[in-house]
Amino acid sequence: MKNNKSILDKLTALWALNESGLGGFLHVFNSPFTGFIVGGISILLISLIAYYAENKWQAILKALVIVLIIKMAVSPYSPFAAYIAVSFQAFFGAFLLSNFSWKGATLMVLGFVTFLESAFQKLIVLTIVYGENLWEAIDIYGYWVQDKMNFISQTSPTNLLVGIYLVVYGIGGILAGFFIRNILRIISEEKEHTFHLELETESTQINKKRKSFKSKIIWVWLITVAIIVLAFTVFGGPLFGWGKAIYIVLRSFLILMLWYLVIGPLLLKLIRNYLNRKESEYRSDITNAMDLFPYFRQIIAYTWKVSKHLKGYKRFEFFMAKSISNCIHFETNTE
Repeated sequence: MKNNKSILDKLTALWALNESGLGGFLHVFNSPFTGFIVGGISILLISLIAYYAENKWQAILKALVIVLIIKMAVSPYSPFAAYIAVSFQAFFGAFLLSNFSWKGATLMVLGFVTFLESAFQKLIVLTIVYGENLWEAIDIYGYWVQDKMNFISQTSPTNLLVGIYLVVYGIGGILAGFFIRNILRIISEEKEHTFHLELETESTQINKKRKSFKSKIIWVWLITVAIIVLAFTVFGGPLFGWGKAIYIVLRSFLILMLWYLVIGPLLLKLIRNYLNRKESEYRSDITNAMDLFPYFRQIIAYTWKVSKHLKGYKRFEFFMAKSISNCIHFETNTE
């Protein structure tokens, strides 16, 4: 039981490291598929917590609170939607893994549903900010391309694009379920071992993402608005024009300002008030988890180096399984 408690604490720390974005996972995979990677690793760690815990609900929800408190402290720029996504993964994972057998189908359902939730969340946010105008603009571009290619389709370009987007996320979730099953099998088959690594002195990386996050939002808004306005003013024909383009700019700007200056901060304040009340209860767990971050970053970097003899998927699978195994069996001087 003591051993499982140590493993659960380290899995919680790994989950917090993944969500805060400061650790080796995101640095190793500098790719455009960050959402897939972060989401996949999160449900992998949730599955491992359930695997090692006797009371799966209690273990996962306790880990969730600790992860959110650390995320709030380390990544204060994180939007409200990020907290919703993490919480959904935890609650749905706890429900599935507490009530159904550990077959591959359960893990595939977990991946499929959580990935689709992430995809739908993005679509809902886009619709709230830009309204139906965004999808109208996509249809305008789509029909213009079809006309140039002398290709007529009964399917709306928007429906086709959204359908492809959801299918990609759904398939990604199913593949994540397969991958998690393999990682669980590899870790469970590994012999019990103790991993030691001498901690090297490293400078603490101060979180520099707050400004970059705000600038990213501004650039995404500008580019999206420009695409919509261009569609209506250049390709939209006589039905559209500058009047609608100006309406789109003002509408999206006001909604973003309302969200980021009023609604978002209010919701985040409610979450932070709840997490602050819980912080004293889990203070030692939070401290222990954050103390493990420097060790985990070096373990992940070390494991990546020793996996260089492998290529492609084999290296990725070995790296993930061995990194987690080394982290959960790592012993500090105080243990």
